Amino acid sequence: MDAFFNDLAVMAPAVVFNIYFALASIPLGFVMAVFLALGKASSNPLINALSRGYIYAFRGSPLFIQFFMFYSLALSLNLTVWRPLGISGFVLHPLFMGPLVLVLNTAAYTAEIFYGALRAVPRGAVEAARAYGMSRSQQFRRVVWPNLIRLAWPAYTNEVVFLFHATAIVYFALPVVGPQADLMITAKTLFERDFNAFLHFSVAALYFLVVSLVVFFLFGLVYQRLMRHLPAQPGLRFSPKWFR
Repeated sequence: MDAFFNDLAVMAPAVVFNIYFALASIPLGFVMAVFLALGKASSNPLINALSRGYIYAFRGSPLFIQFFMFYSLALSLNLTVWRPLGISGFVLHPLFMGPLVLVLNTAAYTAEIFYGALRAVPRGAVEAARAYGMSRSQQFRRVVWPNLIRLAWPAYTNEVVFLFHATAIVYFALPVVGPQADLMITAKTLFERDFNAFLHFSVAALYFLVVSLVVFFLFGLVYQRLMRHLPAQPGLRFSPKWFR
């Protein structure tokens, strides 16, 4: 038990890096996904094609490869662009490059979720808003968006949890700078000391589980708020007749 609690203490600072990568990626990815979803639904062929191509490219390639591609691209521009501008240390830093790639990746997956929800918005509600005389911006703000976000929220909650889990590979693809070490790198370092993989990686998994439960709880509260206009669903009740 001492070893278990020692791992808990050692990995406590490490989970902060995983949480940082997720928190730094979610807001920008969310906003970008909205525009991508609208672009995919656009009647403009150029905007439609660009949005579809972006979503397909990032959903169709592994995240691990995307980290290598963007970091390699940034390295190739270091001598000609970043260093003359004096920002090479910033651009090549994992705390910048990690969230950047995660934003680009989660935006594609979230955009597909939003696009599916956009197509599921009741056409009758949109027609009613148009007949009422609302402008297109008013239709989006008062009819389309509220319905879209309610429909997409459960799937988006899963995407946020998947994004947090994806932070486990950031430092496997990007260099570890100084004392920085997330859960997986810390678990790997501890494993290399005593080869106790079960203990160290189990503790890392426990941290991922706890944070994921917190995300589900918080996003569940938001979903309850979004659905507050609907009557509460009755709870599941067990009847002796079920077992006859």
